[in-house]
Amino acid sequence: MAGTPSEKTCVACGRRIEWRKKWERDWDDVRYCSKSCRARGVSPVDRALESAITDLLSARARDATICPSEAARKVGGEQDTDWRELMEPARRAARRLVDAGEVEITQAGHVVDPSTAKGPIRIRRARP
Repeated sequence: MAGTPSEKTCVACGRRIEWRKKWERDWDDVRYCSKSCRARGVSPVDRALESAITDLLSARARDATICPSEAARKVGGEQDTDWRELMEPARRAARRLVDAGEVEITQAGHVVDPSTAKGPIRIRRARP
């Protein structure tokens, strides 16, 4: 492979895929960062979370942010156990939307790399 391979994002979790030597011959076909992401894929619940994020942001001021838990509650309901199980899927949905250029993930008001962000995050519409 000549030069640096193009940067890719996992279609399931939205994290950056790190290039590996074993993928050298088929880098163009790599879509997932791991076996677990390949097995999980993107479900209708994942798409519902993406839609919930964009709907919640559309209903707010241009610079407003939301917490992933708001999208999880909207999709999973207000029962404590239902929406809590959707927290990591909501974060994955936000990362996929970052890759699509629709939103940004922030911490303490600063845009962060969605592949490495740990701890509480906020989601806002992407700024031009």
